[in-house]
Amino acid sequence: MLNRIYLSLGSNSGNRLKNIEHALELINETIGTIIARSDIFETQSWGYKDADYLNCVVEIQSESDIVNILNKTQEIEKQSGRTSKTEHINKTPIYKARSIDIDILFYNSDIINSENLIIPHPLLHERKFVLLPLVQIAPEFLHPIFKKNIPELLSLCTDISIISVKKTNTNKKGL
Repeated sequence: MLNRIYLSLGSNSGNRLKNIEHALELINETIGTIIARSDIFETQSWGYKDADYLNCVVEIQSESDIVNILNKTQEIEKQSGRTSKTEHINKTPIYKARSIDIDILFYNSDIINSENLIIPHPLLHERKFVLLPLVQIAPEFLHPIFKKNIPELLSLCTDISIISVKKTNTNKKGL
């Protein structure tokens, strides 16, 4: 069975565009086939002050289970120079610059709440830098908890970040 997975990628350290392109190649080689890809957006850092991010969202088809996908995304982050995941102090996230960040947004329409993984991503509805790219490639996708499609989630989002298109992906399909 082919699973439908949405990933968000971001980079704000080093050659940001090259970091994303390299991660996309590794995703396509090790996780599954990228069947849709948004434009690459430039956004302010979210949750802390640092260099601006480049972000995009991809849709993947894969036979892999969610644990394997989580392990592969973390391995790609390590291969790309990421040294640590987000730390928490008193349950407050402490964000840091990163060469690549890969978040699993959706895995089919599954709801997963484990110690290591929460799906759908618990903050995606608060992040315009995730919702705008998702609108491009999956406007009809229904959030399995909120029961709203992506444009509806975007219309309710209170994120006021300034976001601009950095690189247009004219066909929105695959790499």
